[in-house]
Amino acid sequence: MAPLARGAVTQALTPDEFEEALREHVKDYHHLHPFHRRMNTGQCSPEEIRGWVANRFYYQVNIPRKDAAILSTCPDREIRRRWVQRIIDHDGTTEGTGGIEAWLRLAEAVGLTRAEVEDARHLLPGVRFAVDAYVNFTRTRPWLEAVASSLTELFAPDLMAERLAAFERHYTWIDPKELSYFRSRITQAPRDSEHGLEVVRRHCVTQETQTAALSALSFKCDVLWSMLDAIDQAYGNR
Repeated sequence: MAPLARGAVTQALTPDEFEEALREHVKDYHHLHPFHRRMNTGQCSPEEIRGWVANRFYYQVNIPRKDAAILSTCPDREIRRRWVQRIIDHDGTTEGTGGIEAWLRLAEAVGLTRAEVEDARHLLPGVRFAVDAYVNFTRTRPWLEAVASSLTELFAPDLMAERLAAFERHYTWIDPKELSYFRSRITQAPRDSEHGLEVVRRHCVTQETQTAALSALSFKCDVLWSMLDAIDQAYGNR
């Protein structure tokens, strides 16, 4: 299981104290998973990389769906105006643009075909279950909890920079120009996390809402950790 401490706040925190609690909650993010450690130190085989890319695609294609779920229940027009950019980033505005397209090009660069990635023939049950649980969470929980769950992005820029450097250094058989998804998230993730953090700082001001936000963030970390557990079990150490 993910190495995350859980627990309710015992009294309402100031915005700065609450932000500190959120950051503390994600410091043991899924980059500490054994599979990620191996991947970032160049120890993964081509088969492991392909398995990770194929399965992570299911998460990528569901990002716009979870963001649309948040938009559908968010009552604040200004938040919606900014949040919709996340969908645009992943779906693109025209054919051949956006993060999903960039991930498909990465899949081709590691030796997969678009067809086998898009038809989910390699999708592991554990990954499907975890991602579907996350999308369902954003559809059924209050919009503010769904926003809080997105704050795993707080450490995403550094992690993406580390991943990009690792792929360029260790996996030279992958065309470096097809690592564009990682490059784009280095700049997109700070914008997204800053907005999400701004929203929860402003709206989570009671003990109850702060506890719910921390619980939502823990749940999201567990989703990402569970995905890696499934991938590691299926492809690791072969």
